[in-house]
Amino acid sequence: MLQVLGSPKTLCDGFNRREMLQVGGLGMFGLGLDQFLRLESAQAEAARSSSFGKAKSCILLYLYGSPSQLELADLKPEAPVEIRGELGGIPSSLPGVDVCELMPNAAKVMDRLTVVRSVTHPHPIHGVAYALTGIPTIEVQMELSPRHPGHHPYIGSVVDFLDRRERGSAPVEVPRHLAMPFPFSSQREGEVPRAGINAAFLGGAFDPVWTEFTGKAPNSIVKTLGPRTREVFDPYMGITPDSKLSISAATNMPAELTLDRLNQRRSLLDQFDDARRQRDLAPASHDRFREMAYGLINSAKVGAALDVAREPMATRELYGMSLFGQCSLAARRMVEAGTKFVTVVWDEYGLAGMGWDTHWNHYERMKRELMPGFERALYGLITDLDQRGMLDETLVLVLSEHGRTPQINKANGGGRDHWSKCYSVLMAGGGVKRGNVVGKSDSIGGEVADRPISPKDILATAYHCLGIDPETPITDRFGRPFKLVEGEVVPEIVG
Repeated sequence: MLQVLGSPKTLCDGFNRREMLQVGGLGMFGLGLDQFLRLESAQAEAARSSSFGKAKSCILLYLYGSPSQLELADLKPEAPVEIRGELGGIPSSLPGVDVCELMPNAAKVMDRLTVVRSVTHPHPIHGVAYALTGIPTIEVQMELSPRHPGHHPYIGSVVDFLDRRERGSAPVEVPRHLAMPFPFSSQREGEVPRAGINAAFLGGAFDPVWTEFTGKAPNSIVKTLGPRTREVFDPYMGITPDSKLSISAATNMPAELTLDRLNQRRSLLDQFDDARRQRDLAPASHDRFREMAYGLINSAKVGAALDVAREPMATRELYGMSLFGQCSLAARRMVEAGTKFVTVVWDEYGLAGMGWDTHWNHYERMKRELMPGFERALYGLITDLDQRGMLDETLVLVLSEHGRTPQINKANGGGRDHWSKCYSVLMAGGGVKRGNVVGKSDSIGGEVADRPISPKDILATAYHCLGIDPETPITDRFGRPFKLVEGEVVPEIVG
């Protein structure tokens, strides 16, 4: 048989380019090359017309630390108790898909999602950069070095970069790429920052514009990391209605800098622009970032979009009065205002080893700290987008860096450790099929039983939905070309 070497290119009917060429070479009644190319072109055009570019914007919900696939949407009720755990399942609006009993609201919108149950990769570490960028591999040292020269840019930064390249550098009223609620890994003690949500070699001008959170958390929980134990008032467990989001910290401007003082400083700086540019003392990206900062601080549109208090209380409560819920509501408002890509991170808070990293007290944390805020926010976002007619044009991604072990460990309160051999992600909206399940895990949720999918395939599919060819080349600071991501669009997801 004719063998065709090289990476497979999946077509919209599930066959890849290599398989089609092999079939075409079986005999005199196989496809000729010209017939194959016409078929490939027609299939590609069909896929492009139905899902390519259907999403005008993206909201990425990132669950740092990683939830368990067995307590999300891939339950194993027939497995032994040391696998299935103490939480049961409830039926969802998607026939045949039960969800965790802690998800009564999210269960109502599962018929509008695609559940991918067979995501797999070889890196069971907190590889945020591996999950969210085109980097081909990851190790702990790089993950803890956000400015390591080997990093690739975050998907949101790429979308910002390509959109700016297409539309030019005209002033914008809202950032193309916003992230919430505060700079990634900035609210934990005792650890260095993590990589993954920055522009890497595209330059700091394409880092996300981060918000900052100001408010009160009425609920506390005791958090433990090794010998350290402290009571933390965690905003992910709930916030007061008067809590706010702003962008002052994200623009590296002091919060106390008034608009008058800012304009005075701008006037003074502008006097030196020509001389400074001639001496090349500041990169152009810094100029662009500074100008964007001025524009955003002056923009009533940004302030209004981030002000979720303008929403009726019923809408706020739809999302849940937690930090994650109110950020998800703000994300919808920013998309309405014109932002192309919004990231909402469930981050560590108080101590490292928090978020969804449930090595210990797994069930107590799921019940009190994690699942209530998440499932309400997901329900609110999908419901609200759909009711407003925005869901079909807004791609929603629920991602994490890996899954968790099928076997419950013997740590205090029980726990699940890192597991990247098989886990789940959720997708919805622009270009993604509704009421859909892709892939299958084995009887304990530990290995892929059908249709292995890489995180890179998820990213490639997201780019496709946003109207970006995942093979688009970009160059690093040394002029070397890179594909956006070495992944394939998953035809079973799009439609």
